[in-house]
Amino acid sequence: MHRQNDYKDLLKVLPHDDILQQCIHCGLCLATCPTYDITKIERSSPRGRIAMVKSVARSEMELSERFAEEMNFCLDCLACETACPAGVQYGRMVETARVVVDEAGFGTTKLNRGIKRFLLRKIVASRSGLKSVSRLLRFYQKSGLQKFVRATGLLKIFSKKLNEIEALSPSISDKFSDKEIKEVELPVGGVKYKTAFHFGCLMNTMFADINMDTIDVLKECGCKIVTPKDQVCCGSLMGHNGDLEFALKLARKNIDVFEKIDYDYLISNSAGCGAFMKDYAYLFEDDRKYAEKAKKFASKVKDITEFISEQKPELNLNSELNPQSVTYHDACHLVHAQKVFSQPREVIKSLPGVEYTELEEATWCCGSAGIYNVVRYEDSLVQLKRKMNNIKNTNAKVVLTGNPGCMGQIKHGTKKFNVDVEVMHPVTLIKKLLKKNQT
Repeated sequence: MHRQNDYKDLLKVLPHDDILQQCIHCGLCLATCPTYDITKIERSSPRGRIAMVKSVARSEMELSERFAEEMNFCLDCLACETACPAGVQYGRMVETARVVVDEAGFGTTKLNRGIKRFLLRKIVASRSGLKSVSRLLRFYQKSGLQKFVRATGLLKIFSKKLNEIEALSPSISDKFSDKEIKEVELPVGGVKYKTAFHFGCLMNTMFADINMDTIDVLKECGCKIVTPKDQVCCGSLMGHNGDLEFALKLARKNIDVFEKIDYDYLISNSAGCGAFMKDYAYLFEDDRKYAEKAKKFASKVKDITEFISEQKPELNLNSELNPQSVTYHDACHLVHAQKVFSQPREVIKSLPGVEYTELEEATWCCGSAGIYNVVRYEDSLVQLKRKMNNIKNTNAKVVLTGNPGCMGQIKHGTKKFNVDVEVMHPVTLIKKLLKKNQT
């Protein structure tokens, strides 16, 4: 039986009372919260979860399965932070609470916790491990085996959930970007900007074309791009899922690697990665050795659309292509965590031939939320259905979004809810419009 005293030391990692007291209980977050929208139950709102964390931190409420369920039911989309007039940093609270429940063994079985940690640490965070698994997946997808499994409904025999989750798996790239991108890439003309590039983990194997598109666009912008080969996963998936200790280990490695090179901007094309790397400054603020280094590192991180919007480089784009009807979905960790809202729209609207339609509830979560759509598939579908209805109503032929999780989730939604739209990263559209790309 679980007892509160068993976790006395563990509870010390929860936020201090002065941080928990920031919430003024105004309720403006309620209308923005996807889980509260479903349940209309207070504990499933940001305000309710903060009250629960506060009670546990003060030992007024025991750790319990219900507490763990609410922390894990949260999508961590951070829409509440955008709405909050008091500037409450809710995401940091809930992620710290997840560390507590994960370490205490609530909300999951020992076996499931072990499997999750193995997959995140030994597969996702390991470049060699992820590439090995990706090669197996690529064989499964391209050999005809996947087509056979889906046509026969074989996975349904074992589990309906397994069958649904398999459909979420993105196509593995033919080539991995860490092998295709040179450590130093130079523009054709003179160097105008000194940049570095983080190629990520899933982006490297499952969205490698986007990474290579990013390099091509940066070169067109006049960037010298340094892409260190010994960089590692940013740690976001681990940090958001209760394994902060391992996430910090990865973060230290990246800080040390990028410290060795000369650059002014560290470019990211993945909203989740960019947000977490910008958060290194907070994560290491009490670390005597890494505080200043992390602050310097985080200050240089820029999303690719943020960089283009701010620097306004001259791009040689083809203005003679057929018009394209386009809409844009805000990745939660770009708009709510990084506060990058207007920049992608400015870039997209400036592209020749783009007929832009604003997406209703563009900043509402699509349900991907890291690995949320895998571990809580049915809950994620509620958000996905809402998102796909809004996309369908735009009549757009292309939906742009700047995060791999969102791209995979929305692509899944196009099939599941029969919505005829192409899902694309903004940088890929820019690459398609480059004049040199048309020859």
